[in-house]
Amino acid sequence: MTSQLQPPKQLTLFGPSIPSTLDVAGPNVSCDVIALEKRRDGGTRYWCRAHRADATAKGGTMAARCRRADTVPIHADETLTLDLDKYLGGVALWGAVPAVYDTTRQKMDRGIHVHTRLTMESSKDTDWTYRAVQLVGRGLPEEGIVVSEIDSIYYMTSSIFGFPMTFVTCTYCGWPHLDKDWFSVHPHRRHLCAGCGKYFYDRMTGIGNPISGVLDALDVGKHKIVPAEKTLDINQSEYPGGIQIWGSNPAFLWTQPKPEREGIHVHAFRTDSQVEPTLDDTFREVTIDGIRLDPIMVRVLMAQNVMPSLESRVRSMNCTNCSHSQFDLGEAAYMPLPRHTCLECDQQFPTPGRLRNVVANPLPAILAELAKLAPRPPQKHRLDLLPETL
Repeated sequence: MTSQLQPPKQLTLFGPSIPSTLDVAGPNVSCDVIALEKRRDGGTRYWCRAHRADATAKGGTMAARCRRADTVPIHADETLTLDLDKYLGGVALWGAVPAVYDTTRQKMDRGIHVHTRLTMESSKDTDWTYRAVQLVGRGLPEEGIVVSEIDSIYYMTSSIFGFPMTFVTCTYCGWPHLDKDWFSVHPHRRHLCAGCGKYFYDRMTGIGNPISGVLDALDVGKHKIVPAEKTLDINQSEYPGGIQIWGSNPAFLWTQPKPEREGIHVHAFRTDSQVEPTLDDTFREVTIDGIRLDPIMVRVLMAQNVMPSLESRVRSMNCTNCSHSQFDLGEAAYMPLPRHTCLECDQQFPTPGRLRNVVANPLPAILAELAKLAPRPPQKHRLDLLPETL
């Protein structure tokens, strides 16, 4: 067993050769596969150095292409260089994922959503989503620190399910480690390095995310989060251009003096041609066409939709004993199970239907009712993230 060393931050977070998801080949580059080690079943585990991904086929043979050969890397024009010293009014960065409900014709949101203000009194200077952000200023080296979209997306997932994250580096190559999908909600010590492909052990059980190292480098503490003050009651017919609904998630970087608002974030468009929404705000309570949305359900479903291991396994169902709509919380919110404990009558009941291991959330059924009143069918967005499970 190899103990976790002190994070070599000058190598992993700074400098011209920043190791991150930006430093990966694209679909136009051939795989560069090497044999790493023998498996217990007598086969071999293979690793692609070009795409930094597993290249092992069934039976421990070498795959023709690695599992990330089709991943499109982040290009320079998709990266925002953000000078933290320029925005005295504050900077806020969130992991951006698709809306849980979207009847617009807007493009899918994914990556890092950025808000900046030049002064405390000024309006937002930046309000956009990027695939990566390069942070400079605040005493950082000239090259700054890079945060990628995948780091921010899984930071959102771990945060919503209440898991703290740490800065973990590979004990062999120093690569900053990101725990994705199943591993983003299950603390563990043994990690598979995305840099060199080797398994290594951390000194403690936890969840790795490079953003934790970024926050340490910036010496940023936790900011205050308070419930949103406003409420919203609208009809979809008022916004023929469609509406988008997200659950709020904590900003991973917040330098604004005022607290962050928590609730349901809504965009509403009068026309399809609008670039900026008519309505763009976070609300404590949201009612649309007489249907009230629960902010916790919205937030949890947003995180569930991001996890490939939960694809097609989040369903709305009622308790077979008392007919109460079931909402799985705690570990059951991200661990599909064949039986569920009713929140109303405390009785256990089995999952109805052929698919047994599922997670219960009432919101998909609620959104389906909302869709019946929409001016057009909702968009179905896919992040196409790869599953990462045991």
